[in-house]
Order: sequence, then structure tokens, then C-alpha cells
Amino acid sequence: MTLSRTPSQTVGPFFTIGLCRRRENELVPDGVRLAGRLLDGQDEPVNDGVIELFDAASRRWGRCGTDAEGRFSFRVHPDTPHVEAYVFARGLLKHQLTRIRLSDAEQEDDGALRFDIRLQGERQTVFFAV
Repeated sequence: MTLSRTPSQTVGPFFTIGLCRRRENELVPDGVRLAGRLLDGQDEPVNDGVIELFDAASRRWGRCGTDAEGRFSFRVHPDTPHVEAYVFARGLLKHQLTRIRLSDAEQEDDGALRFDIRLQGERQTVFFAV
């Protein structure tokens, strides 16, 4: 009897291999800081994800890997109404796309804007089909 191969289910985790050899998270060096965490369905940090942003106001792309606590951070144009965020993480066969409206982000004490991305669960971030 020959056993068939089990199909692959995930594409990682290996994102840190190609990550952040140079700083790519400052789309506008003197812009507003947009920070957050990438969280799974149990609100646990995803420590090996990648967030890529497109800021239409500055017409720039940025990339940031998440740290051990799932944190990411960017500098974006202060006048941009929103940024497009592409999320790459373990267990995803395809990246996810969401839009971060800066007006929806929480204002922190230091002036930074905070927006957490939740991959699943009751408070899941809205993702677009692409």
C-alpha cells in the first residue's frame, strides 16, 4: 500500500529570512508615527509577520517585520487619510489586504497613532478580497 503525500497548508514561517536588511518603514522621515501589533485569533502576537504599506499621499511603499510582541511601526505622511496594508504571516496561503484609516487609529500619549491588526476572532480586522 502506498501512502499519498499530505498537501501543504502553510507557507512559513520564514518571513524573517528576507526582512529588514535596511530600514524600510519610514515612508516620510518626519511624518506621523503609525504603530500597532499583529495578533492572531487568540490575541497572541504574531512574531514573524510582515506588514507592507502603501501611502498614497507620499506615493511610497514601506515594509516592517513584526517583533517578539507582534509590534510594527511606520512613519507616514501626516496628511494621508489612509494607507493600504498588506499582511503576510504564518498560516496564510495568500497575503491579506486591509485599509488603515488614520482617523480610526487611536491617538497615543506621545502623538503616535495606533492600529492593531487582528487576523481572526470577534474583533478581526476587515480584509478585502483581492
